Amino acid sequence: MAQKTKENSSTAELAKAKVYIIGETPMVEEYTELCASRGYDVFVAWNDPPNPVRKFNSSGVKPSTTIPSGVSIGLELSNTNTEQKKKNLEKLDKSLPPTAPILSSSVTISATEQSSWIVQKHRLVGIGALPTFVEKRLVEVAPTVFSPTETVEVVRRFYVSLGKEIELVQDRVGMVLPRILCQIINESIFAVTDDVATPKDIDAAMKLGANHPFGPIEWAEKIGIKQVCAVLVALHNDLNEDRYRVSPLLKQMSIAGEWWKSQ
Repeated sequence: MAQKTKENSSTAELAKAKVYIIGETPMVEEYTELCASRGYDVFVAWNDPPNPVRKFNSSGVKPSTTIPSGVSIGLELSNTNTEQKKKNLEKLDKSLPPTAPILSSSVTISATEQSSWIVQKHRLVGIGALPTFVEKRLVEVAPTVFSPTETVEVVRRFYVSLGKEIELVQDRVGMVLPRILCQIINESIFAVTDDVATPKDIDAAMKLGANHPFGPIEWAEKIGIKQVCAVLVALHNDLNEDRYRVSPLLKQMSIAGEWWKSQ
């Protein structure tokens, strides 16, 4: 009971802290709303700021291109632009207090590779971040070879304060759910290309036959097809396996919009 009380107290203290979130829409918005709803004072910036800048429902959210003093945790949520991601991490590493961890999406670049971009390597921990994933109860966390147990514990308490659980996974491109889900989406688009079924029929088959909450193409829409392509390209580059080769049609879908919905 004493241990539980101590943990609840430390989690409550963490929930009063400042968080700085930077990266891609809509992941920035999703994490900002969640952190603000749990009592965090959130400062937010975008790689490409929406016009106009979104007004958040929760109080305690402040758009800010500079990192204020006293921030306890930084989140970097970019998957599609490596150069911008590197700049964001360098900015966080330079401005955050030495004890503040950096949680960085590592579905397209391993957390260990990202840690090579910053001076204080011990502070960076990878997370499985894609649009809509923040809605899930479980968060994949990938410590690097430099991550001390103290940093991982702070990350765990942070997610507990958000009502989440964490699962430690190996620091590999794609992690677990993004890797499997994006491969299923890619295979479904190859099936469309081969005239096996229409997109609507494939979604219906997966929902009714496999009891999935969404069909693979519906899921691709929710995540963002460009995000799905980024994960698949990263997996193909990392593993050089043909099963991760991006379907040409999926590439077209990421560029040409929603023409395929009428199929």
